[in-house]
Amino acid sequence: MRAEKQLLIDEVAAHLAKSKYLLLADFARVTVADAAVIRAQLREHGAEYHVVKNSIFNIAAKQANLPDLSGHLTGHTALVTGGNNPPGVAKILVKFFEGNGRLEVKTAVLDSKVLDKAEVEALSKLPSLEGIRAQLLSLLTTPASQFVRLLVAKKEKDEAAAGGAPAATPAPEAAPAA
Repeated sequence: MRAEKQLLIDEVAAHLAKSKYLLLADFARVTVADAAVIRAQLREHGAEYHVVKNSIFNIAAKQANLPDLSGHLTGHTALVTGGNNPPGVAKILVKFFEGNGRLEVKTAVLDSKVLDKAEVEALSKLPSLEGIRAQLLSLLTTPASQFVRLLVAKKEKDEAAAGGAPAATPAPEAAPAA
């Protein structure tokens, strides 16, 4: 194998190794300006967008023990990896495709499971990790805050009942008889 080819394989393998997921997209109609926009959006999530040659990717994927993706390696292929927010990255790609119809998601691999287009779209609709944490925190704190509100309401009701009724005034004493 030529040294240049091995260098490209090693580069793609490095991208695969540092990510828990990957998305493959068809970028045939993506312009240079579009690629710059998508790269900037992905960079916010710590993800990277790389154009790869199908044969190079196939060899690197086999070395990384990924599932067989050779059926998806037709046409122009872009590889998206990196970051800790797969739903956010999928959302960017799906929105970009819906917005201009130029970038099409081919497939994805998440935790060694191959996802089709529909599953990638479903992934894009999931909340981000921060969103999930906020929902969980809300679920955990809601019962406690409701209990505190109940105690406060009970205390206010008891105080209103005790202090709200007019105090009984003592009756005037009768004048002594003389």
